[in-house]
This record gives sequence, C-alpha cells and structure tokens, in this order.
Amino acid sequence: MATLETFDFILFGGSGDLAMRKLLPALFYRHRDGGDTRGWRIIGTGRNALSREQYLNLARQSCRTYIAAKDFSEASWSAFAQHLDYLPLDANNGQHYQALAAKLGDGASRVRVFYLATTPGLFADICSGLGAAGLVTPHSRVVLEKPLGRDLASARRINEAVGAVFSEAQIFRIDHYLGKETVQNLIALRFGNVLFEPLWNRSWVRDVQISIAETVGVEGRGEFYDSIGALRDMVQSHLLQLLCIVAMEPPANIEADTMRDEKLKVLRALRPIAGEEVAARTVRGQYNAGAIDGKPVPAYLDEPGIPAGSRTETFVAIKAELGNWRWAGVPFYLRTGKRMQERLAEIVINFRGVPHPVLRAATGEAANRLVITLQPDESLRLDLMAKVPGEGMNVQPISLDVALSETYQTRQWDAYERLIMDVIHGKLTLFMRRDELDAAWQWLEPILKDWERGSQPPKPYAAGTWGPTASSTLIARDGNAWREES
Repeated sequence: MATLETFDFILFGGSGDLAMRKLLPALFYRHRDGGDTRGWRIIGTGRNALSREQYLNLARQSCRTYIAAKDFSEASWSAFAQHLDYLPLDANNGQHYQALAAKLGDGASRVRVFYLATTPGLFADICSGLGAAGLVTPHSRVVLEKPLGRDLASARRINEAVGAVFSEAQIFRIDHYLGKETVQNLIALRFGNVLFEPLWNRSWVRDVQISIAETVGVEGRGEFYDSIGALRDMVQSHLLQLLCIVAMEPPANIEADTMRDEKLKVLRALRPIAGEEVAARTVRGQYNAGAIDGKPVPAYLDEPGIPAGSRTETFVAIKAELGNWRWAGVPFYLRTGKRMQERLAEIVINFRGVPHPVLRAATGEAANRLVITLQPDESLRLDLMAKVPGEGMNVQPISLDVALSETYQTRQWDAYERLIMDVIHGKLTLFMRRDELDAAWQWLEPILKDWERGSQPPKPYAAGTWGPTASSTLIARDGNAWREES
C-alpha cells in the first residue's frame, strides 16, 4: 500500500487564489510538522506560462503573507520548496496531459491527489484528460471544490463525467468547514459525552441558528460570484453540512459511509420549500453601500464585474424544518451574507426554558444556550443561569467558555491541513457523497427556481449591518431572535 511519504499532489489552478491563500500554506505546515517528507511531490498547474523559479517566487510571497510570521523561516521554506514544481497546462489541451504524465513518470505505487481548485466547468475536461493520459491509478484521488454545479442537473452532469474516470471511493467533494476543529468537537460533544444527547431533540431544543457572516465583498471575483450567488455558494454546501452534523442521529461508528448515511437521512428529512412557502420561509438580500470597520465600501452593483441591475443575492436567510421524530417542530434558521457587521461563523442551540420558573430572570429569558463558534476564533460556550449577587433570588446568564486555542497549547491545524491529509490517507468521512449532493440540490432547487421566476429583487441592506430587516422578521414571527439581537 502507498504510504504518506510517497505521494504526488497535482494542483490544478495552482496559481489561483485558493491555492495561494489556503492550499500551499496548509501543505507548508504539514511539511514543516509532518515528519518524513522525502517522497513528497507538489506540482502546480495552470494556464500561466510560468517557470519553476517564477512559481516558487509567487508561492513564497503568498506563504509569507498567509503564514504567521513566527511560523515562517527561510530554512523551512527552502526545505518545502524542494518539493514544489510547476507545469503550464491548458485543461482543454490533451497533449498537455501527456506532458504531465511524463513529469510524473511511473507512479503506480504512489498516492496521487488531483486537486481541482478551478471553476466547476473544467472538472469534466480535467478528469477526461487525466483518464485519457492513463494518469488515474488505484491510488489516485480527485478533490472537487464547491460549488459543484448550478443546479441538480448540472451537478449530476459533473458527477457523471467525474465518475466515468474515478470511482466514488476516489472522489473527495470538499467542504472546508467540516475540517474545522470546532465541527470535530461538535461531533465529540454529542457522541462522546452523556450530558447533551438526552436533551438533543424537540422536547428540549427550542431552535437552532447556523450563521456564516463575512465582512468582505466579492473580492475582485465579481463576474464569477454574480453567476453563483449566496445560496449556491454557501447554503448548498457549508450551511447544509453543518445542519447535518447538528441534526444527525448517533452513528454506529465513525466510518465514512456510516456517518454519511446519517447525514443523508437529515437532508432527505428536510421539509420542501416551494410555491408560497418560498416567500414565507426565505429572505434574499443584496448589500448597498455602507461602511466596514469605519471605512466606506461600495454597493454590490458598483463592484467591478457586476452587471447593471443584477439580482444575484449576497445574503440568504432560511427557516428550515425537519420532518422526523427527533426534530419535528424545531426551526433551523440558516443565515449567510457578505458585507455583514462581523466576520462570524457559529452554531447556536437555544434550549427551552424550565417548565416551571420559580426564579425571576434579571434580564431577558431564563434559558440555556450552547454556542459553537467556528470563526474568527474557535470556541465552545454554554450559557447557564446563576444567581445575581446580593439580595433576592434573581438569575442571569453566565458563560462556561472553552477557547480551544487556550485549552490546547499546540498550534491548531487549519481545516485544509486536516482535509488534505484525509485525502492522502483515503479517509472519506468529512467529504460529501454523491447522494448527499443530490439531496441538497433537490431541496434547494425549488427556492432557486422561484427566485428566478419572481419579479421581486433581493431586499437591500446596508453594508456593515446584519442583513435585511426581513431576516429579523422571519425569525421574530416564531417569537425568536438572532443571537446578537436577543
């Protein structure tokens, strides 16, 4: 069997934003901390006609930017750079794959990772080219970045094309949120402790809120983003996968298919949102001009690459519900947006109040809350009620905080570090299976179609706020509020 010390990592889109910002820094850290790396080969590919020296200079500059200064040294970089190479490659040119084959040589015993950090429109051509050049071996894996298609039909076309070359066990559909330490800890919290699981159901949970807020805009990717939008970019992948981790039944074990079987049950239990329910249970928005950190920022329609009158959403809020015994009647509020007030990703579990309140809350409602923060810092927080000091028996919330960076003194792995290593080792647990992807698109497609047919544009919101006021109204109709508003 191929070992970790002998692998090839072929990075399509090797000079792109994702490669430079996330993938190469992740590989640098694993090389620096990973022991025997003598057999590593990392080959960036792309249309840019770069020499190896030019590519190394570009990669070094990027790593200096995105790796903490205390972690970067010239000695570490020089050792890592020995494993880096570059090959100009046009994904649509079959002869270029022969050049890649010549560079790789006979690698039947080596793990080969083909990481497709490109637009999904190139996935089929790349996989076809790899297959035709005889580059796919039993130890090969292919990594597919989101968004995988624009709708159910296009996702299925991509999966058919990729599946014609790679088996399902070789296909790694990546969602980097599942590689975050706090998501792993949510699994540990639920299934490694007896405290929460008896309460993890409709009898004790009032509502669940899953939010991913960004302060950035389209970051120079206006033309690409305008063809995708927030629903395809964030809800179809990150938010639904986090919902699955929260709502899934306890698995028999943590093997890949066992875990993914349970996630699939959650996706198939989602109550459909179609027709009049789309307007009642969803909000889409688009940011106007505003301010982030005190600095003015333009409206979405004034960003470079955005066509006049675009109706692409930069904000989505959805009230999702599950039709099963554990969660019937519990709303799952999903929310994501660009140019929001804070950079934040969190899961909030709001528990019901005590059945008979004998103590008076000094402020607000006497209820417990679990907050799992994914970014900017990874932490777990449990809000409990405690007595207010002094006369009387009033209670108020206090927090039990677990800051993972303080609890564990070692450097926390980045999500991409963990997921790349899982790919190399062939561990599929944290990656989406094809039927999961189908189920996610089947649930989202009626919303997409209703928005495309409708005459109403996205609701405006000022950059630097928490989104359209309709988002607060959506949750307030149930007597609830977003965490920052409660």
